[in-house]
Amino acid sequence: MNTVPHTPIQNQLLAALPAHEFKRLEANLELVHLPLGKVLYESGSRMGSVYFPTTAIVSLLFVLEDGASAEVAIVGKDGILGISQLMGGETTPNRAVIHSAGWGYRLDGSYLKAEFKRGGPVMALLLRYVQALITQMTQIAVCNRHHGIEKQLCRWLLMSLDRRNSNSLTLTQDLIANMLGVRREGVTGAASKLQRGGYIRYSRGHITVLDRPGLEQRVCECYAVVKREFQRLLLDIPPGDPQQVLGKSMGD
Repeated sequence: MNTVPHTPIQNQLLAALPAHEFKRLEANLELVHLPLGKVLYESGSRMGSVYFPTTAIVSLLFVLEDGASAEVAIVGKDGILGISQLMGGETTPNRAVIHSAGWGYRLDGSYLKAEFKRGGPVMALLLRYVQALITQMTQIAVCNRHHGIEKQLCRWLLMSLDRRNSNSLTLTQDLIANMLGVRREGVTGAASKLQRGGYIRYSRGHITVLDRPGLEQRVCECYAVVKREFQRLLLDIPPGDPQQVLGKSMGD
């Protein structure tokens, strides 16, 4: 069976860097497997490395004192884990846990800090990513407050698939409930309704989206808001064009 070879440019941030900037980082990137359930960072723990997912998907969770949690952001091939290290802090209040197994690249945080301090394309691109991530966090908060579980589930599935280039995910309803911060019974009901409608197929912890256009019709506006912002800030940048990266980051 043919498999796609691993390459750092499967991560969209790394792919957007100019060649000479990318080469400086590439020599220090380490390919790592990111298994389901692995915790990359705990809330309040000191971070030493950053991660650029390529096929894995990572959830940022806020964990309450009683152990309850809710997802505040999803990071996949579109982003980076450990961005707090570049913003002046060495810790984060969030837990970063793998919710879809895959691969990514690890980099010692000191290398990225050095590149960030140089200014230029690396700093500009990462600041744009922070803006996009803040938009995602804000919209998820609004979605969790104002939209029902079915719409939240649709949004979560579509956002996850966008960051994986696939139409399927392997995860349990308990895990989804934990991500959304809702009861498992609510997720079961919403998933069953989507399955009866022919939008998804769920079996033994494996979810396959059968009708993506239909799912996009049922999802709330939160999904489109986040997608447009990532598109505007990150995906519209020609690969390796530092002037575009810097120009757009300055608001043209």
